[in-house]
Amino acid sequence: MILSNAILAVGLLFVVEGILVALAPVYLEKILKVLVKASYENRRLIGLITLGIGTFLIWISQAIS
Repeated sequence: MILSNAILAVGLLFVVEGILVALAPVYLEKILKVLVKASYENRRLIGLITLGIGTFLIWISQAIS
């Protein structure tokens, strides 16, 4: 069960990243340019916020099912 959920999560990650690259490559390039210009602290903050949102969404999905 845990392994299948992990594989599902990685698969969904690849799907979302693939969609972003396929449908909006120019937008992705702009995002990457902004990230390159951002300080390490701001990148870390963005990562922590994203991690928190992802963890919350996973928790909600497990609570619903």
